[in-house]
Amino acid sequence: MFSTTIAGSLPKPDWLAETHKLWPQWRTQGEALAQAKRDATLLWLKLQEDAGLDVVGDGEQSRQHFVHGFLEAVDGIDFAHKVEMGIRADRYKAMVPQVVGPLKLKGRVHAVEARLARAHTNRRLKFTLPGPMTIADTVADRFYGDRVKMAFAFAELLNQEALALQADGVDVIQFDEPAFNAFMKEAADWGVKALERAAQGLTCTTAVHICYGYGIQANIDWKRSLGEQWRQYEQFFPALRKSSIKQVSLECANSHVPLELIKLLRGKDVLVGVIDVASDIVETPEQVADTIGRALQYVSKRHLYACTNCGMAPMDRAIAEAKLRALVEGAALARKRLA
Repeated sequence: MFSTTIAGSLPKPDWLAETHKLWPQWRTQGEALAQAKRDATLLWLKLQEDAGLDVVGDGEQSRQHFVHGFLEAVDGIDFAHKVEMGIRADRYKAMVPQVVGPLKLKGRVHAVEARLARAHTNRRLKFTLPGPMTIADTVADRFYGDRVKMAFAFAELLNQEALALQADGVDVIQFDEPAFNAFMKEAADWGVKALERAAQGLTCTTAVHICYGYGIQANIDWKRSLGEQWRQYEQFFPALRKSSIKQVSLECANSHVPLELIKLLRGKDVLVGVIDVASDIVETPEQVADTIGRALQYVSKRHLYACTNCGMAPMDRAIAEAKLRALVEGAALARKRLA
């Protein structure tokens, strides 16, 4: 019961990149950077295992940003002339690359880090990719002129890489779609369909992560505007329940999400966020177990996984490590309580 895992990203060591930033600059370049990325990946694999996580990942150590890390391997995208654009329904501004031609993969995107991770852990391995709707919301379109058409073009590329990751031995492929909580109607109308296109043909476990964003100030301010109940999930969970995606990762710790909404995902594995990534306060095992207990009112124990709310990329490394230990200890306490 209650296998433990993370949403995806982990803090980069200060010898690899700037710390506490969502779009950090690398400390070096060339082969030295490639080696540093590999070293950081192995470091976080070991730290996850030491914490006791059941499902581990590469911590996205080779990616400057969870979306840009994929886009860098795509033809048709101009990184040399980034433009400022409001993303996630203008929640905050970001410098984004431009889509200037037909989208096509230059080759494999994440073969190095996936194969490295697979060769160095015997635990279940999860690999994360940005979802097609979220990618479409993180680039400036200067070619397609149709947001949906562009998103499905990205979905085809994601599918190519996902199938290759599966062949590399990845056990779980997760697509990150924070944009679902910014464009709820669109998520229900076509976002879930684009997600399914990205996951087409996969036989490994498929997952989607839908959060309210990293613990950066813009997201914290936005959450304060959402009122006493955050019911965004309600609008697209019915479409997601009908999809072939097997797991859904949600933000539940210190959030205003009514946990009763989990009932709309009946039959899915639910990765319940029990660790708040927007706070430096480390949860106690009791707090983690309590969140699991509340979620158990709406999802069966065989379908509940314990997870972080979102990625930890901007977080202090020592705090992230402590929160991983709290996650594992809290899940163990929840098992003990049920026993």
